[in-house]
Amino acid sequence: MGLMAGVFWLYAHTIMPGLRRTDDRTFVGAFQAIDRAIVNPWFLPMFFGALVLTGAAAALSDGAVLAWTLAAFVLYLAVVAITFRVHLPRNDAIKASTDPDLATVRARFDEAAWARWNVVRALASTAALACLAWGLAEYSP
Repeated sequence: MGLMAGVFWLYAHTIMPGLRRTDDRTFVGAFQAIDRAIVNPWFLPMFFGALVLTGAAAALSDGAVLAWTLAAFVLYLAVVAITFRVHLPRNDAIKASTDPDLATVRARFDEAAWARWNVVRALASTAALACLAWGLAEYSP
């Protein structure tokens, strides 16, 4: 969960602001390259593992620990939903684009909406991490 929160924050405070300052050709090319690179054997298990492991932790919990773990699960489930609803369609469209008008490609991508929803993912995954930490603090065998 902490690794995923870090990934989303890195996009929020470094990658997207850096790309925002570039011309259309650089933005489209760099985003395409970054998005192709992130779908890899390191990222995908982290992305889905945060949800699966939090769900497993909830299944094995009870009492206050269960409440905090379920809260973390719901928060990260929202992150997954946002990713599938907001980010993946934009990412796939920009990767598949063959339009030579890169300003149009960039405008259709709507980087402001992508970045805004990414901050929501960063906040939700950070809150999920905090819930897991609090649940751990509540745990007493």
